[in-house]
Amino acid sequence: MSDNLLEISGLSVHYPGRAAWFFQKAAPKKAVDDITFVVPKGKTVGLVGESGSGKTTTGRAIVKLAPLTAGSIRYQGQDIGTLSNAAFLPWRKKIQMIFQDPYNSLNPRADILSILSEPLEIHFPAMTRADREARCAELLRSVQLPAEHLRRHPHEFSGGQRQRIGIARALAVQPELIICDEPVSALDVSVQAEVVNLLQDLQAKLGLTYLFIGHDLAVIEHVSDHILVMSQGRVVEQGTPAEILGAPREAYTRRLLAAVPKF
Repeated sequence: MSDNLLEISGLSVHYPGRAAWFFQKAAPKKAVDDITFVVPKGKTVGLVGESGSGKTTTGRAIVKLAPLTAGSIRYQGQDIGTLSNAAFLPWRKKIQMIFQDPYNSLNPRADILSILSEPLEIHFPAMTRADREARCAELLRSVQLPAEHLRRHPHEFSGGQRQRIGIARALAVQPELIICDEPVSALDVSVQAEVVNLLQDLQAKLGLTYLFIGHDLAVIEHVSDHILVMSQGRVVEQGTPAEILGAPREAYTRRLLAAVPKF
C-alpha cells in the first residue's frame, strides 16, 4: 500500500474569464493549471507562493470548496474529486481545514462550545450532549486554552487564541489530514511562532499529516518536509527545504527567498 495519503494528478481549477468586448469569447482564468503532487502520510508538504498563485484554491479544491475542472484527487487510493457533496461527507471527517483569518472563520454569535460541537453533531450524531461538552473541553486543553472558555464568544479572544480555537475545531472529528491555509499570516510574528509550534506538537502527538499553505518561505521551510513553489496556477519548482533554500533553480523562487527578512 502506498505511503501517500493524498495524491493529486493534473489538478486544474478554471473560472470563466471576462472578455474586453461583448462579441469576444473570453479565455478562462486558470486559477490552478495541471498540477501534480503527493502528500505522504505523517509528513508536511508546504505549498508556497504569492497572492494569486493558486495555492489556496488548490487546498479548497481538495475539500470541495472550489470546483474541479480537470484532474484527480485520490485519498488513500480512492478517487474523491468527483464525489458529490453528500458522498464526500464521510471524507470530511478525514480531511479538515484551518482557515487563514481567525476573525472571520468563527461564527461571532456562537459561543465556543457551539462552534466546537457543530462538527461533532454532524459526524457523530449518536454522541450525547454531555459527551460532546467533555470532548470540547478536551479540545480546548489540547490547544492550550482552559476549558472554562467554552462559554465565551469569539470577540473575547485575541487573534492567536481564535486561531487556536480554529485548530481545535479542525481536530474535533479526529482527522488524518489537515489543510492549513495560511494559518499564521494574520497573526503577529511572536504569536506566529507559538501557533506553528503548537501545530508541530499536535502533529507529533496525533500522527497528523499537513498540507501547509503560505506565502512566507521562512515559515514554510520551518514546518515542511517537502516544498512546492506555485506561480500563476502552476508548480514551478519543488524539493526538500534544503534544496529550495540552498539552491533554488527558478528566478521566482529566488525572489520569494529574497523577501524573507534577514536578522
